[in-house]
Amino acid sequence: MAIKNLAASGVLYTDRRKFYVNENVVKELWTDVAPFLTTVANNQTTHPDDPQFKMFEHRNPWQKQTIYCNDAVAIGPDDDGDVLAVTQANSVGLPVVIDSSYVGLTVECWSADLTTLRGQAVITAMVAATSVTLKNLGTSSFTTVVGDLLYVIGTADEEGGTARQAWADELQVVWNSTQIFDVPVEITGTLLAAALRGETSELARLRTLKSETMKIQKERSMLFGKSLALTNLDQSGESFADSGRTAASGNLIRTTYGIVTAIEDYGNSSGDDQNIFTITEASYEWADWVKDTEKMFQYAPHNGMKRFFAGPGAMTFWNQMATTGLSGNSGWKIRLGDMKRDKLGFNYKILETPHGVAQLIPTHAFRGPRNKWMLGVDETNLFHAIYRKPRFNANIKTDDGYDGVKDQFWADEGIGITNIESHVLVKIN
Repeated sequence: MAIKNLAASGVLYTDRRKFYVNENVVKELWTDVAPFLTTVANNQTTHPDDPQFKMFEHRNPWQKQTIYCNDAVAIGPDDDGDVLAVTQANSVGLPVVIDSSYVGLTVECWSADLTTLRGQAVITAMVAATSVTLKNLGTSSFTTVVGDLLYVIGTADEEGGTARQAWADELQVVWNSTQIFDVPVEITGTLLAAALRGETSELARLRTLKSETMKIQKERSMLFGKSLALTNLDQSGESFADSGRTAASGNLIRTTYGIVTAIEDYGNSSGDDQNIFTITEASYEWADWVKDTEKMFQYAPHNGMKRFFAGPGAMTFWNQMATTGLSGNSGWKIRLGDMKRDKLGFNYKILETPHGVAQLIPTHAFRGPRNKWMLGVDETNLFHAIYRKPRFNANIKTDDGYDGVKDQFWADEGIGITNIESHVLVKIN
């Protein structure tokens, strides 16, 4: 039998060492897992009666009322009146069929690019379903051009006249669906009983990990998901259908339509309602941002603040000091506010613009191909749809005396999107 040498001095016995400084403390890399999901879930939550659900939305017609000029006509400075052909299909904020409700409208005639005011007139008669009579309200003649716009500025009724024909617009309907999320947790009975360092309970650690996995998967789906059932956000007459793909069993797989995907599919990259903005980093200036925010904040809430969920590259863009890029192009450094902590539990910085305040929220879900993207949302037009209450199913695998524990995080949720123009997508290239 070998005798252990006890005479050694100054030697640290390996089997008696404590390698771990804090053996029950584990540092996690990410703490703010899903700020977009957190925002939506704490803002508006609804419980639809069906996984395929509808929503009402409305656009105020008085926001912009224009009539499209379809002819070149000289409008003389007299009381005779001149007939002008118009096309209601290209007009905005007025009845789809020209009728007597047009009579009495006062209008300004602007060039198609809205740079030249040609004159002002009043509509005195409806000649046909495609023409109206205009009388010049000025003392100088002006001539319309095909593509000009008649901007409605008011009404001017005749003395002793009667009420004009009334008209009303209708509410519009859009839709989306929920999807089933499922994240399992499983360990063996041996591991469950083990005394561990780091996290003393491996089951508790895995439950926390899978809970966060569920959150990030929900967030990514509500941001980037796509659905065969479509949304009708462009009011193009899509059919409301409970469609999707089928699993190997033949059962339906239903998915929710994410807000980023919806903006890409239904948004506008130009015009008054532009909500998709592409920034070329090498040439973009602060002046360009100011012009773009004029459209971004036109539907901002009353407090003038809009939450922008931003990828790490987008956060870098705003403070990057370089000979090229935003700071170099603008000739001065753009200073964001100090990092703050929102009451909902995520970090943010403030970027002030002349048209509103952008709350920039670092968002992990945008890492990767969307690293330099930002999503600005109008929270009044976004809600969390929960068809069935999320649940945690514990110990769901018990047949044949299974030696272990299997749990499951489960949810049937989605997102509701209305008035797509109020949401903004910014891509920095």
